[in-house]
Amino acid sequence: MAQLRWRLAGDDAGQSALFDADALLDRHVGTGEFAGTEFLHVNAQRLINRVPASSRMPFEYTINAYRGCSHACLYCYARPTHEYLGLNLGEDFERKIVVKINAVEKVRAELAGRRWAGAPIAMGTNTDPYQRCEGKYRLTRGIIAALIEARNPFSILTKSTLVLRDLDLLQEAARLDLVGVSLSIGTLDEKVWKETEPGTPHPRQRVTAIRRLSEAGIRCGVLVAPVIPGLSDRPDQVAEVVRACRAAGASSVSPIPLHLRPGVKEHYLGWLAQTHPELMDRYQQLYQGRSYLAKRAERRGPTGHEGRRGPEGLGAGPEGE
Repeated sequence: MAQLRWRLAGDDAGQSALFDADALLDRHVGTGEFAGTEFLHVNAQRLINRVPASSRMPFEYTINAYRGCSHACLYCYARPTHEYLGLNLGEDFERKIVVKINAVEKVRAELAGRRWAGAPIAMGTNTDPYQRCEGKYRLTRGIIAALIEARNPFSILTKSTLVLRDLDLLQEAARLDLVGVSLSIGTLDEKVWKETEPGTPHPRQRVTAIRRLSEAGIRCGVLVAPVIPGLSDRPDQVAEVVRACRAAGASSVSPIPLHLRPGVKEHYLGWLAQTHPELMDRYQQLYQGRSYLAKRAERRGPTGHEGRRGPEGLGAGPEGE
């Protein structure tokens, strides 16, 4: 059995300081639908984490009830956080899921603290709050209930249709003007979806979830994320996602190009070399010495021409603003 280095890094990308060690309680091997997955139960020292200003994130506080993610997205920027635990960013990240079993109680206590001023909190920043094991542990549902009780605003980012299970709570939060929900849908291309994010629900099912959330009065945006060079960045592929999401009632549709931070880059390019070797030269040009695409590259389509913007292009909202 591997020895775990049980000192956790911050829950958000870009956070390097180590916090006090959370308490590892036990390890559970999944059975049935969770066969092949191991759950590491911990008592978290804290759940509401402040994001360092250097990360340049559009939010200041986050909650992540889990660490690791069975969605198994090849490009996930959170993969290196598993290395702080002495685990690897490959299969361990997908199959050894940290579960902060005291999350709901801890969030309630922190929200009630004298020093907490009720700032908005982002969920889904470092692991999907509705990955499959949420159906087993129901921590996200408990946290949402606690946030509603405290009248604390929050946002949710997910790739999972399991968000619909909590439609009742989200409707209540929407009536109180507390919640914003975003679905991540990078592509509707069946082959690309199966290759790059094999543990996620079908993207068409996510489009249906947008419709149901919108019809329930819950404002739901979409991140076309990530737009993957050579695989999902053709104008017709991106336009297909935009049209489907707008038709489903998405309040906004915003693109995010593929980001390959150190560690993730090596993991992703190793897979790419095996499955799409014809793209390797292009990736060397795009990502050599950098994690983000250069601004000019972001604007160019696969043929090298400037991409069109507007109602059918990237960044279009429901009315095309």
